[in-house]
Amino acid sequence: METAMAAVVRESGAYGGLLYVLPPDDDALWLVVVAGAPHELATPWRRIALTDPMPVADAVRERRLVWISGQEELARRYPRPALVLPYDFALAAAPVASGTAALGGLVLLWSGAHPPQLGPGERDAIEAGCHRLGGLLREAADRGDPLLPAGRPRTLPLPKGRTVPPGEAAAVAAFVDRLPGGSCALDMNGRMTFVTPAATELLGAGPDELVGALPWEALPWMDVPQVEDRYRAALVSNRPQEFTVLRPPDTWLAFELYPDPSGISVRITRADPSGDASATSAASAAGPSRAVLLYQLMQLAATLTEAVGVQDVADQTADQLLPALGAQGMVLMAPEDGRLRILGHRGYSPELVARFDSVPLSTDIPAARVLTTGVPGFFTTFAELQREYPAMTHEDGMAAWAVLPLIASGRPKGSLLLSYRRSRAFPPGERAVLTSMAGLVGQALDRARLYDTKHDLAHRLQSALLPHTLPRVPGLKVAARYLPAARGLGIGGDFYDLIRLDEHTAGATIGDVQGHNVDAAALMGQVRTAVHAHATVGSAPDQVLAGTNRLLTDLEPGLFTSCLYVHLDLAGRRACTATAGHPPPLLRHADGRTEVLPVTPGLLLGIEPDSRYPALEFPLPADCVLALYTDGLVEAPGVDIDDATAALAGLLEDADPADLDAMADTLIRHAPTPGDDIALLLISPVDEEAAGPRRRRPAVTRPATGTGDP
Repeated sequence: METAMAAVVRESGAYGGLLYVLPPDDDALWLVVVAGAPHELATPWRRIALTDPMPVADAVRERRLVWISGQEELARRYPRPALVLPYDFALAAAPVASGTAALGGLVLLWSGAHPPQLGPGERDAIEAGCHRLGGLLREAADRGDPLLPAGRPRTLPLPKGRTVPPGEAAAVAAFVDRLPGGSCALDMNGRMTFVTPAATELLGAGPDELVGALPWEALPWMDVPQVEDRYRAALVSNRPQEFTVLRPPDTWLAFELYPDPSGISVRITRADPSGDASATSAASAAGPSRAVLLYQLMQLAATLTEAVGVQDVADQTADQLLPALGAQGMVLMAPEDGRLRILGHRGYSPELVARFDSVPLSTDIPAARVLTTGVPGFFTTFAELQREYPAMTHEDGMAAWAVLPLIASGRPKGSLLLSYRRSRAFPPGERAVLTSMAGLVGQALDRARLYDTKHDLAHRLQSALLPHTLPRVPGLKVAARYLPAARGLGIGGDFYDLIRLDEHTAGATIGDVQGHNVDAAALMGQVRTAVHAHATVGSAPDQVLAGTNRLLTDLEPGLFTSCLYVHLDLAGRRACTATAGHPPPLLRHADGRTEVLPVTPGLLLGIEPDSRYPALEFPLPADCVLALYTDGLVEAPGVDIDDATAALAGLLEDADPADLDAMADTLIRHAPTPGDDIALLLISPVDEEAAGPRRRRPAVTRPATGTGDP
């Protein structure tokens, strides 16, 4: 796998790449190989959901090559990665497949100097490389080899520079020493591998202090965001970078960075900062001490804007923070009724979490105290933690902890625990960024809890307004289904009802109130009640709709409603229907023939108070099936409504009328993805003796997905 990955990087002319795999039955891509870039840069994208707005996710999901020619295009099409890596580079993302099965994705990286389009040779190299990688992944899967590495993704060995013959070594060293200023070299992880005597003099530190160290760690005055940022810019863009920084007390140094796939060469000279806008001093840098944490802060901000509910916030926080910060555990908590509720966690066993969930709020608990004080706590060892909280016992096996308040609108809304298996110093820069990250999480949590509250209230309202069971009507079999909308609050105004009028007559109605919110659900309840009231006094279908329409125009709700009402005469085997702008019912005859009933539609309810609704009478023989449905069952973008209705009639014709529940499931299963809510009511008159005992089942079904399973 590593050989094939190195080959596609080399043959395509890219300087680096990332290989992802898509495990069977998974909905996310996992990073397994990194080439030509430090692993740390790829940390935010170790796991990419297929639905994420990322180039490789689009490439795998849509089975196509995605080409991004530079920074501007990346920012326009994929703002999230552009925010985290604001550098000029080009990338291609391609699916890795074997036959018709998608097995993963490949990302290749080029310098920002790459032409606007991929060349034919580059495209051929990408296609061939993906084919080789797909074959290797298929062979590994067939052998039962694990596709995901046990630890961090594998990093390919970096290409080595030219080997200097022994006879030339002295000449090379003398040549470098004669150059003006100083020179040093960095590996792909930013550590110094070589430094000249002139460079040590300019930097004010000896070789023993510098070689093997990160510059911003070995030299405190270089611990400013711009230094590491320019290093990262050189790595990601693969183009030269420069910056000027102050070495206290008054020495300004200019740094020029020249990258290639094996590392970075650095030239250091004295500088005059008066004309250099990039000059930076440690004293003037107000930001965090590590640029990587700034990138993670931006990544978290971009991700949390897309989080909807509390569980989304918990999952996104864990996915982003744990790998970025090197933490192994996370617990997200919030106060509720005097107790500390755990809303989400990662890295802890369910048994341990259950013991601490809903403990009383007490200042003896770190996560509860930060709710009161709003001051974060950082504990580098358990002994330090126990000195401040003597009642705490060491149960989680961790060695260091950060306990952070989640602030929104100036008040603590919850607390976040991050834990580490090794002792951690938490320097000031890291503490500042952790606190900022917790603020982002707090704002997202506040929004998510409000959303969840509204969502729960809306569903409770809708559940209360829809029938839980339908009445038993002798000589009538009925099945009903309801699926909520996949957008908005996941609720809508679709409704249905079966009304028993007397021993031999019944009424059936179905309708759709405009909108997918609480207002739509509330109006739906009013419409259903009005239809029920007019039907029970013996009104004909046209009168039921006319009376309901007058009520809605008087209420002036600002929403329109479609509605269909059917009067069922079971003794006479006749029916009469009228519709207010609602899709026409389908009638399946006993021999399977299915027709769209040609009822003339009236205006939608709530538009004109004096609207009239023509009625249609039709026979209702035994063993026929009358299907009432809302537009969510047939409407889809780019599909003609008549064609969709005909397709629904075909499904109804092929289904078994003896089992209405199975028939309803079949119709729902073939519905478009429910961007709109769906209601369905199936009615079949039968001889009462043949009907047998009737099992009562809930009329409302809410599958977890849009498949229509009850």
